[in-house]
Amino acid sequence: MKSKKINILFTSSGRRVSLIEHFKKELKELNNAGKIITCDVKSTSPAAFVSHHHEIVPPVYDKSYIFKLKEICIKNEVNLLIPLIDSELCIISKHKKEFEKLGVTILASSLKVNEICFDKSKTTQFFKENNIECPKEYNIEDVLLDENSVFPYLIKPAKGSSSIGVYKINNRKELIFFKDYISQPILQEFLSGNEYTIDVFVDFNGDYLTAVPRLRIETRAGEVSKGLTVKNKLLMNAAKDVINKLPGVIGCITLQCFYTNHGDIKFIEINPRFGGGSPLSIAAGANFPKYIIETLTNTDSTINMNSWNDGLLMLRYDDAIFLNRDEIK
Repeated sequence: MKSKKINILFTSSGRRVSLIEHFKKELKELNNAGKIITCDVKSTSPAAFVSHHHEIVPPVYDKSYIFKLKEICIKNEVNLLIPLIDSELCIISKHKKEFEKLGVTILASSLKVNEICFDKSKTTQFFKENNIECPKEYNIEDVLLDENSVFPYLIKPAKGSSSIGVYKINNRKELIFFKDYISQPILQEFLSGNEYTIDVFVDFNGDYLTAVPRLRIETRAGEVSKGLTVKNKLLMNAAKDVINKLPGVIGCITLQCFYTNHGDIKFIEINPRFGGGSPLSIAAGANFPKYIIETLTNTDSTINMNSWNDGLLMLRYDDAIFLNRDEIK
C-alpha cells in the first residue's frame, strides 16, 4: 500500500552520503514514491550523486540563500527540509514560518536553541544557568599572569564547527600564540576521560524519544571515524535532562560530553542537527529516518526507539564516486 509521497530536501549536503542513503532506503522500504533532493554550493558534492536530484545554491550567508531554498522547495514539491551544518541553522530557523506557508516542514529547533548552541560562550552560559556540569572556563590573561597556572588547557573559538580551531594548550608559549590565532577564543579546563557523543531524538512536538550514547574511539577532521554504541543509563538520563531544559528542540540533537576519570559527566557542546556519526545510532536501531517519514505520512510508527543495540561498532573509511566530466552539471 502506497503512502503519501514525501520529498525531502537536505541543505549543505556535502559528504553526508551515509545519512542520505538511510533516508533513501526507508522511502523505498515504506513503498513511498518520494524523492531525496540535495543542495550545496558545489556540483561536486558527493551527496549530489546519491540523491535523486541536486541543486546548486549560494553560500548560506548570501542574501539570496533563503530565496533560493524556497524556489527549490516549490519546484520540487518539498515536504521536509533538513539542514545539515551549524552555520545555516539560525538563518533557516528565522524563516521557519515562511517555509511552513509553502507546506514545508523544517527539521530544526527554535531560533533561541540554535543561538545558544552556535555560540560556545552562550552554550556554557546555558549549562551554568541550568546547573549542568561543564568544563571550567578561565580568563586567558589571568592564566598568563599566574605563575602557578597548571597546564594543559583547551582553547577553542566561540563560534566554530567540526573541531576546527580546537587545540590542547601545553604551556604559556602556546597560549600566547593561540590566543591571537583563534577568533574569539575560549579557554577551558582540559578534561581527561572517555568522550561521548549522544544522539538525542526529539519528535516534531518536542517530545523526547530516546538517547544513544556513542563512545568516540577515534576521530578524524573533527568527525568520529570509530565509534561504539553504549547503553549507559547515566549518560542517557543526563542527556535527557539537557534536552528538557532547551526551549524548543526538534530533530536529532547531538550532545558531546566527557565521562571523566573521576566519574563526572561534563557536557562540552550541543549541535542541534544530525551529527556526522548519527548513522551509527540509526544502524543500531534508533531509526529516526523511518520514524520521521511515518510521522509525516500519518502512519502509525513501527519503531521502538528505545530498543537500539548496545555495543554496535562503527569503523568508517573513505570511499569514492567516479564520474566523467560530462556527468557533473
